[in-house]
Amino acid sequence: MTSARIMHWVLLALIPGTAAMVFIWGAGILWNIALTSFFCCAIEALAVFLYAKPGAAVPSTGRLHAIGFHLQDCTALVTAWLIAICLPPYTAAEHLLLAGAAAIGLAKHAYGGMGRNVFNPAMVGYAVVLVCFPQGLASWPSANAVEVDVLSGATLLSEFRYRPGLTTSEFDATYATIVAGQTFVALCFLVGGLLLTIKGLIAWRIPVAMFAALGACAVLGYDQGSSLSMGSAWFHWTGGGFVAAAFFVATDPVTHPREARQQVLFGLVIGIFIYAIRAFGAYPDGIAFAVLFANAMTPLLNRIGARRTLEARTSG
Repeated sequence: MTSARIMHWVLLALIPGTAAMVFIWGAGILWNIALTSFFCCAIEALAVFLYAKPGAAVPSTGRLHAIGFHLQDCTALVTAWLIAICLPPYTAAEHLLLAGAAAIGLAKHAYGGMGRNVFNPAMVGYAVVLVCFPQGLASWPSANAVEVDVLSGATLLSEFRYRPGLTTSEFDATYATIVAGQTFVALCFLVGGLLLTIKGLIAWRIPVAMFAALGACAVLGYDQGSSLSMGSAWFHWTGGGFVAAAFFVATDPVTHPREARQQVLFGLVIGIFIYAIRAFGAYPDGIAFAVLFANAMTPLLNRIGARRTLEARTSG
């Protein structure tokens, strides 16, 4: 498949989870997607216009044709969509603009454009906004309610981490509606992720390794659900955006290793770091930072895989 065709399938697979988010948290999610898509595509067009040279890696001699060539692959649109679903409904426009500029301008085109970036652009954009405006990203509205006194999303993980002496069962009872809504969203993203897996468009070993690593860490820290428990494996799998990240972010073919063994290690590292940040770090959810850390390992993992392949051919 062409890159554009793959991105079309990714966008299609994102629909179930996004629809669930809209159902739970309202049309503010669509505001995020629409505005971030506009910003990301505009920044993509500007970057191509500034550096595209007639006849250089483009099918036409004009800059406008180069812009169209780069926009039609939909990579900027997928990046925008992934950023948008990470952010609370009706995120401020300036925050969305900053996220788009960091993702497309810094993480993608500063490295030479599509296929040359080291870090996942969507996670770079989200991480920049998260670090710059932590308070603005901390409040999610309650599920299907007007009041904003109950929090969810990443803040559900924060509420769990700093719960006032509640056991896990007591916490689940207190936040039953929010936990159920978050689980529903995670399962809908799972449907989309399985579609991509069945189509053979993603490296399935990465999400499997992520689920295994995060689940194993959660079992070790569960403590039978006491007030000191770090949470069950199911809670960590369905809490926050783990499922979406496992299937739609970590499987970005540009930023994950090529070889199967290295893909497993890549997924294990992400799962372990997510748990470590959630349990002991300063942020309630460490998905973006875990993915970016693993991205930084990818060149080394690719070299290791290439060396082993060369050694195997030589010895054979």
